[in-house]
Amino acid sequence: MTDPADAGPARIRVLLADDQALLRSAFKVLVDSEPDMEVVGEAIDGAQAYALARERRADVVLMDIRMPGTDGLAATRMISADPELSGVRVVMLTTFEVDEYVAAALRAGASGFLGKGAEPEELLTAIRVAAAGEALLSPAATKGLIASFLAQGGRADAPAPGSAHAERLAALTGREREVLVQVAGGLSNDGIAARLEVSPLTVKTHVNRAMAKLGARDRAQLVVIAYESGLVRPRAE
Repeated sequence: MTDPADAGPARIRVLLADDQALLRSAFKVLVDSEPDMEVVGEAIDGAQAYALARERRADVVLMDIRMPGTDGLAATRMISADPELSGVRVVMLTTFEVDEYVAAALRAGASGFLGKGAEPEELLTAIRVAAAGEALLSPAATKGLIASFLAQGGRADAPAPGSAHAERLAALTGREREVLVQVAGGLSNDGIAARLEVSPLTVKTHVNRAMAKLGARDRAQLVVIAYESGLVRPRAE
């Protein structure tokens, strides 16, 4: 009998959600060619994506934003609101690298975004990064995107400083707030550690505690909260 310990690490379970069959097929071939991941389901709309995420116990959902019926944003909100799916990471697929819905997707609980024209290796890296609980693409890229949208102002879906996010910041220690500012600035744990003259492990602990107190799923959500609460403001170019 084979010892489970000899089976190697578990593969990343990927769910594909896109109404274009050809695109799903291409993604499936790519993902299934990797030894550390596998496609466990395909959905043609957001409602099916949510149902399959629960049924197939997916780790990462590659979610198209625009789908008929229940779109990707609605499905992401449903996944984020379901306690049983707290470990699921959503990567939004966009037609363009900068999409008007991307900021809303991050607010809905997505871990990040990826353009449909991305290179195969970029897609595979995105899956691995999301599965590890990190913000998709570089923290700086995510921060810059969110900043550009929040800087527009006057958006109905953009909470003003003093909102519920701002109230929750009161639960953070001074050091946790300081680390949050650095995360929103696009720094990695190593970068923050060097700037604050502490160890990367200490930074990781502060980041994890801030995520728990603020109800953030990952670093991308921390960046959103930092901007929407008014703790960090976009700088004028």
